[in-house]
Amino acid sequence: MRFKDKVAIVTGAGSGMGREEAMVLAREGAAVVIAEINEANGQKVAKEIEDFGGKVLALQVDVSQSKDIEEMAKMTLDKFGRMDILVANAGIEEPFGPTHELTETSWDRMTDVHLKGTFLCCKAVLPQMIKQRSGKIVTISSVGVKLRAPGSPHYLASKAGIEALTKTLAVEYGPYGINVNCIAPGFIVTPMWNVLGGPDGEFAKKVLQLIPLGRRAEPIEIAKVVAFLVSDDASYISGQIIGVNGGLT
Repeated sequence: MRFKDKVAIVTGAGSGMGREEAMVLAREGAAVVIAEINEANGQKVAKEIEDFGGKVLALQVDVSQSKDIEEMAKMTLDKFGRMDILVANAGIEEPFGPTHELTETSWDRMTDVHLKGTFLCCKAVLPQMIKQRSGKIVTISSVGVKLRAPGSPHYLASKAGIEALTKTLAVEYGPYGINVNCIAPGFIVTPMWNVLGGPDGEFAKKVLQLIPLGRRAEPIEIAKVVAFLVSDDASYISGQIIGVNGGLT
């Protein structure tokens, strides 16, 4: 039980990678806060955790809204008394398209959820982690940052910003015993692929041809890396961007 007596917040934990991350942490002893904008999905995952005896708190949270994040932090402390782990996983996707056709509304929503959302979540947990003189934060980027993929400038710009934010936080808060790392997933089978034609669509087939391991990853394969990074086994790893992409980059 690597995370016995630890408290973990996982955003976007109602489906995909977030669900698997929450389940892995809960099965290894952590009390988990499910921070999810889709209340029904969040409650479903919470019920699964309760069914095997795990400790859980499900909250409806829009990570782009500071009031939601502040309430999330308050309710976590009220219920569990500490915050040891943050997995800033929440994300959205949109169909690809040329930059000159991108709307300001789409740009704002994408950057608000990914970059601003990650910033707000980190900002909310850091005071308690400083007080505890310990903490583990994992952010989520994308292999696309290195691939220079066309057609999704708002998504990739926000993910590149997350990588820069991660490195800055690692330097700034390392003296307090806080590790901050980022995972850059590749082709992972999640509901987000539905807006790109699905995991078996034409775009997905083209991506699959570029992967040396010759296959897509399952969300659990990302969750296991998250669990490693927030465990004592990764105590001397901080400020790193960890690619989990089957050799794509």
